[in-house]
Amino acid sequence: MLQHFELFPKRYGFYPYIWMIYLAMPIYYLWNAQGHEWYIGVTSFIVFILTYRQLYMTSGTSLFSYWLSLQMLCVLVLSLVIDPNMFFLGFFTANFIGWYTEKRQFRMFLVIFAIVQTIPIALKIQYLSAYQLMFFAPFYLIMLASPFGIRSMLDRQKLEAQLDEAQQHIKELIKREERMRIARDLHDTMGHTLSLITLKSELVAKLIVKNPERALQEAREIERTSRAALREVRQLVSDMRAISMVEALADAKEMLKSADIELQLIGEQGLFHDVPDLTQNMASLCLLEAVTNIVKHSKATCCVIKLERTHDGISIRVKDNGNGISPGEHQGNGLKGMSERLNLIDGSLHISSDSGGTVLVFSFPLIATEHQGGIRA
Repeated sequence: MLQHFELFPKRYGFYPYIWMIYLAMPIYYLWNAQGHEWYIGVTSFIVFILTYRQLYMTSGTSLFSYWLSLQMLCVLVLSLVIDPNMFFLGFFTANFIGWYTEKRQFRMFLVIFAIVQTIPIALKIQYLSAYQLMFFAPFYLIMLASPFGIRSMLDRQKLEAQLDEAQQHIKELIKREERMRIARDLHDTMGHTLSLITLKSELVAKLIVKNPERALQEAREIERTSRAALREVRQLVSDMRAISMVEALADAKEMLKSADIELQLIGEQGLFHDVPDLTQNMASLCLLEAVTNIVKHSKATCCVIKLERTHDGISIRVKDNGNGISPGEHQGNGLKGMSERLNLIDGSLHISSDSGGTVLVFSFPLIATEHQGGIRA
């Protein structure tokens, strides 16, 4: 099966195509050439274009140096046979010289390139005016200096890629360690409790006929043990991904600031000091989801967050002056997820929206109920 043809490797994007714009200059000089000069020029120009493509295709291989040498030869022939201005095709070669990562090769080809670019000027210096020489001089120096800049930029990109790879590796190691920690914690937390529940369940099955009173007592003990286990599991989950309201407000401030949305914060952050970790974590995630929706969808310029203590618990009001949301979108944009999180802590979410913006109010109690794995309210 034939492989799919590529003019240039996709990883370079549009970069190779943009440089081809500068090939219009040689065409102008070739158009005015005649006789054998025209044939030599056209042939060299076609080979030059071929080397341009092949240098992208053979980057990082041993063939790269051969194609680069052939390209320098084409520039030399075009400069000597067609016109000294063909000298400017050397900017293509200067770019590719900067791709060498090995210092010895980089220096060697840079010296060869400098010699090749000097030859046509030296041989035709008697035909060039002082103005033309002054015109060529700065471009000649820029041409010799540009490989250093290209090489420095590529080295930096390589280091950034290695840093990203190292950070990704560190993240994977952290995830692996976290999984092992969670496994250990679950084993230590639940292993004994589940074994105890199993033994007591077997005991209840035996006592249900012989001693119903004792069986009822053991069943109640199983209930208390399971509730205690549920609290421990919820605490474990809370410890794994807990975020305080103070942290959530700081993150929200940064998100809104990056989107050029003004934040007005009303209320004291200290009113969350006695909020359970699980409740605070769920409320914080809801707040961040609300702010994320404002940044992504509202086109607002101002956001007001009001924190208020009520007789039932805590109320958080998030208002923006954006374009609002339609009734059909009330279950979109993460709002459904917010409702589900608030249900876990016996909270509620109220949404109102019009052309003047959207208001989200979510409230939750402070005392954990049985549903949360706590004591009876």
